[in-house]
Amino acid sequence: MDFKQIIMQPAKQIALVAHDNMKADLLDWAKFNRGSLARHRLFATGTTGLLIERELGQPVHRYQSGPLGGDQQIGAAIAEQQIDFLIFFWDPLEPQPHDPDVKALLRMAVVWNIPMASNRASADFLISSSLMDKAYPRRVPDYSAHAERALPKTA
Repeated sequence: MDFKQIIMQPAKQIALVAHDNMKADLLDWAKFNRGSLARHRLFATGTTGLLIERELGQPVHRYQSGPLGGDQQIGAAIAEQQIDFLIFFWDPLEPQPHDPDVKALLRMAVVWNIPMASNRASADFLISSSLMDKAYPRRVPDYSAHAERALPKTA
């Protein structure tokens, strides 16, 4: 597979998502990492974004609530190279009515090779990485051959 490089600038575009039972944990994590997050642009799904904006006093671009399409909106932003980093505190013990959307969002993060944290420990490791504050050449698969393959043949 061919790859191309995308240069992630020092100020990252960070998406923050949390299921209802995990919102308090994400808020506590965000408060603890307030200084680090202040150097980046934040994006979030509906209620999570509102809570983080209030807690940090920092603007957060808010998409729809996850069940109303917010997870899909963030997935689309990842595919458009507008999100560099995903922190998604998901609840592994509670079934979600929008599980297919959640799976699609996680899939987009993997497909487009963006760093992703799914709990407090992984979020701590990622936010404290020395790579967060410098430009980083992220390798992204070149899917142009796949896109061309999917086109119907014309006569």
